[in-house]
Amino acid sequence: MARKATNKLLQKAKKSKSDEFYTQLCDIENELRFYKTHFKNKVVFCNCDDPKISNFFKYFVDNFEELGIKKVITSCYREQAEDLFSKKNQESGFFFEYRNTNEEKSKLRSLDIVHFKGDGDFRSSESIELLKHSDIVVTNPPFSLFREYVEQLVKYDKKFLIIGNVNAITYKEIFKLIKENKAWLGINLGRGVSGFIVPEHYELYGTETHIDDLGNRIVSPNNCLWLTNLDTFKRHEDIPLTKKYFGNENEYPKYDNYDGINVNKTKDIPLDYKGAMGVPITFLHKFNPDQFEIIKFRKGDDEKDLSINGKCPYFRILIKNKRIQA
Repeated sequence: MARKATNKLLQKAKKSKSDEFYTQLCDIENELRFYKTHFKNKVVFCNCDDPKISNFFKYFVDNFEELGIKKVITSCYREQAEDLFSKKNQESGFFFEYRNTNEEKSKLRSLDIVHFKGDGDFRSSESIELLKHSDIVVTNPPFSLFREYVEQLVKYDKKFLIIGNVNAITYKEIFKLIKENKAWLGINLGRGVSGFIVPEHYELYGTETHIDDLGNRIVSPNNCLWLTNLDTFKRHEDIPLTKKYFGNENEYPKYDNYDGINVNKTKDIPLDYKGAMGVPITFLHKFNPDQFEIIKFRKGDDEKDLSINGKCPYFRILIKNKRIQA
């Protein structure tokens, strides 16, 4: 019930266009430790972050020298008061640049911010101008605008590491990027993202919520992912295959509307089947593009959902094993 309830919270936020989910430092540290070699001499842009309260900004400032970063830019949609969830906003957004010089360290103490002429929305011309001069974007973008956010990153050919809902995999725009090997899942998924800080007016559904030692209200939906186009070790590791199709055909029913077999769990992918296989969407977390080819998502030859004996299983991704000769 807890997972269902916290998913309900995210859906409620999506419908109301409310995206006040703030990433915990522990989750940022747990993911970013796998990408340290990517940041040397790079300009990092966190374009959905208030530097006064953003844990992304804190992470990059604290690890600036170790990562060898050239500059960190954070920008915020309108200005928030010192209270993390205050509704008192000024008309313009703002940004802050950090270079780790003595002057910048002095600025950091007082946060000498620069105001935009507009509201600082990531889609604004002022924010896009900062994006153009950046190398890597790292942030927790608005879940309700996730498609549009990723589209902008692709348009300006940016490297990125961002948090989204697992359902983003099912968006045709996102799936297309994954299929074409232009984006992939990061290291942590689901319970690997421990939870988000939410404001007081959010109802804490279910049991997988708590208030931490600092008084922050934490909700753990357990259905989030990191999406990136920064290379990781994980996407070059083969999925170990131990089961066989031949001799166990009854465990792998064929689809009514596509020439392929259904596989209920990634660990059950047969090592001896050369045709198309429908696997769960969580397969993408272990996907090695050198081992498997992604064919398509969810639909059969008739462009209807894949079905078995007239019934549709959970969403499936159709794949083929590259290591087996046709």
